[in-house]
Amino acid sequence: MAPKVSTVEATLAELATRSHGVVTRVQLLRAGITGDEIRHRLSLGALLREHGGIYRVGHRAPSVEARYLAAVWACGDGAVLSGRAAAYLWGILKGAAPPPEVTAPSEHRIKGVTTHRARHIERTTHRGIPITTVPRTLVDLAAHLPLDALARACHEAGVKHHTTPAQVEAVLSKRPRVKGAKRLRAVTSGDVQVTLSELERRFQKRLEEAGLPLPQTNKRAHGRRVDCRWPDHRLTVELDSYRYHRSRHAWEQDRRREREARARGDEFRRYTHGDVVESPRLMIAELCALLR
Repeated sequence: MAPKVSTVEATLAELATRSHGVVTRVQLLRAGITGDEIRHRLSLGALLREHGGIYRVGHRAPSVEARYLAAVWACGDGAVLSGRAAAYLWGILKGAAPPPEVTAPSEHRIKGVTTHRARHIERTTHRGIPITTVPRTLVDLAAHLPLDALARACHEAGVKHHTTPAQVEAVLSKRPRVKGAKRLRAVTSGDVQVTLSELERRFQKRLEEAGLPLPQTNKRAHGRRVDCRWPDHRLTVELDSYRYHRSRHAWEQDRRREREARARGDEFRRYTHGDVVESPRLMIAELCALLR
């Protein structure tokens, strides 16, 4: 019997390695593991039941990915991670990992999983998990997030995944009556005054302390979103945090933003975290000259 046990454990390990430690009963049976062998390992804790017919291999530590993949598989063919859970996995929603949320072509009721039914789902795979695309995820979030949080999610989507307003609009055009569409369009078009980052909040506080006029923030100018702009003063300011401006792509985009600002007749200034937080005196003196 020893070779058989060894073969079963090796098969479990191989299957689990492919999918965050999660396996299905169907996969196990197709791999030649019998129902009795599955029940025996459930009794030993070598397999842990996540949902009906969905198991986690016991020696693998639980993870967010395992929890999410198990929920997706529990909802059957065509199911994908969606909503807040998808936004968290894409890295566009911060905080603690939300409970699993799944959209599928058919209706399901799974304990511990928020489920939705949809006939058409924009889908892809991320970190080995079927999931809504980033633009579809933003559309799903639109009715449920506060406006500032929705704007931050759109900003993160653009920075991390190069998601564009046109891509979001392509999803909205297929779902004209979806809740939150008007709010999402207001964000992607730049019609909503939002402050996206801690650096931007600190910058505005410096302006208020100096008695300077506040800019439009994160609005579009000639097709591109800019951090801060005073249209009446023909001034554009970009705020550079290391997090968003350390890559070659970001460096190229920053140079392009400067050229575009000057092409529309604006003065252009770029300030770093050090300028805003640590040594703001020279920055404020320069802005006073430009804005008064």
